[in-house]
Amino acid sequence: MSKTIYRVTGPNGADFKVVDDLGTTEVYAGSALVSSSNASTSVTAGVTLDAADSGKTVFLADAASGNVTLPAVTTTGWKVRVQCAFAITTSSAVLSAEGDNITGTLVVNGATVLAIAEDQINFILNLAEIGDYVDFVSDGSKWIVNGIGGAGGSITATDPS
Repeated sequence: MSKTIYRVTGPNGADFKVVDDLGTTEVYAGSALVSSSNASTSVTAGVTLDAADSGKTVFLADAASGNVTLPAVTTTGWKVRVQCAFAITTSSAVLSAEGDNITGTLVVNGATVLAIAEDQINFILNLAEIGDYVDFVSDGSKWIVNGIGGAGGSITATDPS
């Protein structure tokens, strides 16, 4: 497999990117990976994401996958998709590190579910289906979300505090 290196100035002070034959792009600031396309990770217990997770798909891959905590919202353009990849029997939440900054629109069983200054997005036990997902993108001050849930009540947006 060959890789091509490009010198760029990008988000997070990134100064080069690497593209391989499969189209996977990795962006680096110095020697630190700050973004990767076509990357995924499977979660079977709670996890806190960081700068290197931008661009990934995070699969809820266990009946009790646990919660996913987003990094600080301050990195404009940081993004992740969280997708249900298992018939979960314990609800899993995607949590904002700061709270009150998740905003956007979900389509759940054909109905619009608005998220307005929420703390978390929830994949609900016994309702979330394989393939349900939510995308999170930072604009530097809030998480903008969109996603799809197949069954009524399968994905919710809440502010429990």
